[in-house]
Amino acid sequence: QVQLVESGGGLVQAGGSLRLSCAASGRTDDIYVMGWFRQAPGEERELAAAISWRGVHTYYADSVKGRFTISRDNGKNTVYLQMNSLKPEDTAIYYCAARPGSVAVTAADFGSWGQGTQVTVLE
Repeated sequence: QVQLVESGGGLVQAGGSLRLSCAASGRTDDIYVMGWFRQAPGEERELAAAISWRGVHTYYADSVKGRFTISRDNGKNTVYLQMNSLKPEDTAIYYCAARPGSVAVTAADFGSWGQGTQVTVLE
């Protein structure tokens, strides 16, 4: 079992930045891919970014490319999401997720989840 705890969410003006962190504990040897999903009210949960075990492979949704950067520190079992040039449409609950194997893009492919952290971007 893997436990994931997110931090770093909050309220920010449009154009601002936030950095999310996700600390993993438990059976971290089973983690190969970590991702950040987000879910706005009334919307489906979507993958914003994902990163492979060694950070060689990354995935970004088109809506965040060039603004968000995902990174990881395996020594600390932590993944980060640096979010710059934030827009009101980035407002959502952001969830950290983990899975073994290769990078995947759907929520059903990830078996471990954090409880989420709220990001609100004001116009």
